[in-house]
Amino acid sequence: MAWLPRQKVIVPIDFSDTSMDAIPVAVELASSTADVHVLHVLVPLEGLSPGVVWGEVTDQSRETAVRDSFAKQAAKLNLPETRFDVRFGDPGTEITNYAKQVGADLIVIPSHGYGGLQRFVLGSVAERVIRHAECEVLVLRRSDAE
Repeated sequence: MAWLPRQKVIVPIDFSDTSMDAIPVAVELASSTADVHVLHVLVPLEGLSPGVVWGEVTDQSRETAVRDSFAKQAAKLNLPETRFDVRFGDPGTEITNYAKQVGADLIVIPSHGYGGLQRFVLGSVAERVIRHAECEVLVLRRSDAE
């Protein structure tokens, strides 16, 4: 497997420190910062959530907030050319679909390192991406994992 340079590198983020730390790794593996695609997947809104019922929370307001948050993070990381996209749905499915759509060479995804019951209850986005991606996947281990 040739590591460098990659033309299209996908980095799914959830705005945790672990996921934000994956962006510089992806930049190192890509041909340029313009070849890095950062993706955030929003899970669908629950129809009975108070914010939805009262009309204060919409998919559009959530997407706007996420885009604003990433713009601030990208400025801190000095990544003006990095592409950012927001999708709605199951994170594992949307990440692999996005990678296929853009013709990704590599997905760089952090692992939160959950095990046992937490993993059973929460599932593993990284595991679903590994199983379903049509490109190579690099899973980054948490820095505090043993």
